[in-house]
This record gives sequence, structure tokens and C-alpha cells, in this order.
Amino acid sequence: MSEFKTIVLRCLLALVISLATLIARDVSMAETAAPSVAIHFTFDRPLDASMAPFFLAAKDGRFGAEHLSVSFNTAAGSSEALARVAKGDSELALVDINELIRFRDKEQAAPVKAVFVLFNRAPYAIVARRSRGIHLLSDLDGKTVGVADSDLSMRLWPALAQQNGINAAHVKFHKISAAVREPILSAGQVDAVAGFSYLSAVNLRDRGVPEADLVVLRYADYGCEAYGFAVVVNPAFAAAKPDAVKGFVRALIAGINATVMEPGRAAEEAASRIEDGDRNLELERLRTALADNILTDEVRRNGLGGIDPARLDRSIGQVAQDFKFRKRPSAAEIFDDQFLPPLAGRLIN
Repeated sequence: MSEFKTIVLRCLLALVISLATLIARDVSMAETAAPSVAIHFTFDRPLDASMAPFFLAAKDGRFGAEHLSVSFNTAAGSSEALARVAKGDSELALVDINELIRFRDKEQAAPVKAVFVLFNRAPYAIVARRSRGIHLLSDLDGKTVGVADSDLSMRLWPALAQQNGINAAHVKFHKISAAVREPILSAGQVDAVAGFSYLSAVNLRDRGVPEADLVVLRYADYGCEAYGFAVVVNPAFAAAKPDAVKGFVRALIAGINATVMEPGRAAEEAASRIEDGDRNLELERLRTALADNILTDEVRRNGLGGIDPARLDRSIGQVAQDFKFRKRPSAAEIFDDQFLPPLAGRLIN
């Protein structure tokens, strides 16, 4: 019996020693593991479901797996978000790439570049009512369009009108607050409004405007070459921590794939971060953005995040029809593809 106790004690002792060794090894590995890189990420507008890929990447631990500690904040427009990135207050931000194009032309502008395009097609659109006689872009002749002061879509309207043979002088633009954009159209005070297709159209349907009475005139369907929202990076941060930028992009791609596979969960996560967020409304918004702006034919062929340099150059030319460049930038001055993973890592699953 004594011999049996001795064997048991020896086994227990061996087990304790093994556990202690494992714990010591894990502690040592934790102490020597690469520390997390802090990233302050700025969205250029109030939160909505199109940002769900970022939120799922955070919720699913994708950023943590890349040794990144990411915090989110918002700015009042792309100009403010770009200023934060240029100054270094934010390492990365989501902005309208067309605003980046204009920003880069400023005197002594920081060489901020986009490293990932989320919206392969810009969401610019005119949302109109069929009952006011509008079915096509050309039907805007003689009509009144409500436009918010901060609406970036109007910066590309001259190019769109010229390309489609529309006399811009025949379209009346009524300046409004962004807060009343959908209400004045639903009330019939204007014939159409300018805005983002995945926002205004969904909001109008939510306000009770019959879907059959709404027509969404997407700029992209009428020859607008513009890309949309893109991730930009502080140049000093990109130079000092390129692996962190690459890791952020990989995590975002994982977030996009998760969003595509589970749009309901993605919409719920987005709604939980929005004050009085409505999961069903955000799900409709998300599905619209995925179909119209993110999962385009170009993306399905060429993968997420990248650009076609020739197309970007043409879009810069369209920007130039309403913006006088001191020195027109090249596509390479706007977009840097060195942080993208190989094509196999960017294809939609």
C-alpha cells in the first residue's frame, strides 16, 4: 500500500512540474510576443451598415490576430478625416477617394494615399419620384433637385451632365439641409434629391414612399468612373509600420467576407453601434451597398481593394471638370497597392 502511495505521489509531482513548465512557457511567450500596434481609425461620416466589415473584423478578433488594437471615431466629412490623418491624429481613415484627389492638390498637402478601396463604385445618385415624370437622367430637364451643402456628388455632376448631353442650366438645384433631404422629397417639395443610393433610397422607402414610385439614377450607370470610399493612411505611419497596415487590410478583407456570408449578423453589429439603430433598416442598407458598390463585376474579377489605374486616371479627369488642379495628380499619387495581399487573398469567397 505504501508503495502504491509513493507511485501516486510521484505521478502527481510530475504532473505539477509539467503544468508549471507549461505555464512558465506561456508566460514567457506572452512577454516576448509582438506588442499590439494602436490604430485610431476615423470614419468620415456617421456610422451606417456599409461600415459593417470593420465592425465584424473587430468583433471576430481579426484585428487582434494581426497584433492591432483598433479604436473607431467619426469626423464631420472627408475633409476633416483627411486632416486628422495628415496631422497624425488618426493613423487610418475611411474617406471619399474623390475628396482625397482634391486634397492632394492643396499646397504643401501631406502625401496621404489610399491603400484599400471599399466602394468599387461611388454611391453618388439622384433619387427621384416617377410620379414627377422622372424615369431617366435626361428627365431631370426642368426639374428641381434638392442638394445638401456638403453633398460630394454635385462635384461630379458637371462631368455627368456633359457626358449625357444634359444642359445643366435646365436643372434647378435647391439647397437644403442634409437632415431634410428625404422628408422634402417624400412631401413632394422637390422632384428629386442628390445623395448616396444606399442611404437616401432606403430612407425614403422607410418613410413610406412606395418603391414603385422611386427611381435611383446611379452616376455609375451613366458613365461616372469614380471609385467611392477608400481607406487612407498617414504616410509616416505607413513608412514606419508597413506590416501593421498590411495586417489591417487583411483583417478588413476577412471582415468583408464575413459580412457577405452573414449579412444579418453584420447588420445587427452595425445597428448595435448606432444610436437607435434599426437592424432591419441597416440590413436593407447593407444589401444595397454590397450589390451596388462593393461586390461589382470588377471586384469579382480582380479582387477586393484594388484599382484599375486607367480607370482611376479617367475619374481624375472627370473630377477636373469641376475642379481646377494646380497639378493634376496621377493614379500612383492617389493609390498605393503595396499593402494589398496577393490576388488569391482578395477574391470573394
